[in-house]
Amino acid sequence: MYANVSKKPAVDDGKKAKISYWSKTKVRCPCCQRDFAREEMLSGSGRMIAGELTDELHRLYEPSAKYGKVYPLIYAVGACPRCHIAFFWNDFPVITDKASIDALRADEEQRIKTVSNIFPHYQLDTERSLLDGAAMYFLALLSYGKVDLGYAPTVKRAVLSLRLAWLCNHLNEEVPGHNYDWVAKAFYRKALFFYEQTLINEMARTESLGVMTNLGPDTDKNYGYDGLIYEVGLLEFKYGQTDDMQQRLKKLDECKRSIARGFGLGRSSKSKPGPLLEKSRELYEQITKVLADANGLDFVPSDDDA
Repeated sequence: MYANVSKKPAVDDGKKAKISYWSKTKVRCPCCQRDFAREEMLSGSGRMIAGELTDELHRLYEPSAKYGKVYPLIYAVGACPRCHIAFFWNDFPVITDKASIDALRADEEQRIKTVSNIFPHYQLDTERSLLDGAAMYFLALLSYGKVDLGYAPTVKRAVLSLRLAWLCNHLNEEVPGHNYDWVAKAFYRKALFFYEQTLINEMARTESLGVMTNLGPDTDKNYGYDGLIYEVGLLEFKYGQTDDMQQRLKKLDECKRSIARGFGLGRSSKSKPGPLLEKSRELYEQITKVLADANGLDFVPSDDDA
């Protein structure tokens, strides 16, 4: 029932429309020390028709008559078909310390079971479908949970969780009725947790963001540290807890001030033009309205906006 989700579409002449290819350069798994093939997405020929940029900085792509729907971000991670560990491609030759490798090996059975419960029948040795790509991201999310902080796993888990939420929303569009919309919300909350923990670790100097040169959050553009600050505010606004309203309002107030400091909002500034500035302004105004409406809850927002 799940195996054919977003498989590559056929074209009218009966030939398969190629979206990806197998690289001649093999990838060495740090756990089993065996090589496996790397699948990469082909570019050009109308495969990627850029569409809307969402408020979450997720780039959507318009389907084409020849290639159908494409999801470029599913090719950003790789997974060993033997060990079922997964990383961003550049981390396979980097993560080699014994403690991390031992932890990954010990967790293999549980890792496979956990991912299979949400993405059943996933494949790691064929051209990846949307479901396979989502499973690889989940494997990566779990794999980075076992490696040393020197590899900056927290921010990587934040990006992976956010992208997983996007992929689950896409899965819900393609195979509705399998609760992937609910799963997406769970990954959004994970993303918020890991983004907040990233900032905590950075301030405590226990984990450096410099290890991850591209903070995304999507694959089309690197919005850097500014994008990270924006995502924390947006995720808190959209997916933060609502049981304790005083705590929620306090966190929103903190997010508002962080956005104002980072983007010069509330004052005349053209130092950071582009879509991120505009979306940050929109978020700032939305949070401001929520805080203003909360006056009846005896909450007094800070006036330190810059």
